[in-house]
Amino acid sequence: MKFVALFSLVVLLFTNGVAVESKDSLDWKTDYEKALKAAKKSNKNVLVYFTGSDWCTPCIQLKKDLFETRDFAEVSKDYVLLYVDYPRNRDLLTADEFEKNKKLISKYNKKGVFPLLVALSPKEKVLDEYSGYSMNGEVQYHLEFLKRNK
Repeated sequence: MKFVALFSLVVLLFTNGVAVESKDSLDWKTDYEKALKAAKKSNKNVLVYFTGSDWCTPCIQLKKDLFETRDFAEVSKDYVLLYVDYPRNRDLLTADEFEKNKKLISKYNKKGVFPLLVALSPKEKVLDEYSGYSMNGEVQYHLEFLKRNK
């Protein structure tokens, strides 16, 4: 019984320490112009994350496997983060937000691939992109992408 209690405590402590960040606790911007302004001011690249938050299973899993980790929290300090959602439930965004996101998708995500990470310079030049997520331990490739484009 003591072993089970101790094991449960260790598992709880470990899992609590791994998933430490979320979209809400990181400084994800949802306005493109504000993100660019912040990037220019800080001389950081913009990480644009295209997601379908209410329908894209790989996007939902990527949020859990990557964006809610300490590794991402650490590497994200080198970026201005921009969250571009394209939900099926239009009530999740205002009409203005939906239209702005639709324009960003037509500009930077022409193939309509979700999830998609795009690294942009403060001058709006596309530096690199990484599309998809197979959920088979692919997180290290996303982290390498982030480290390579900061």
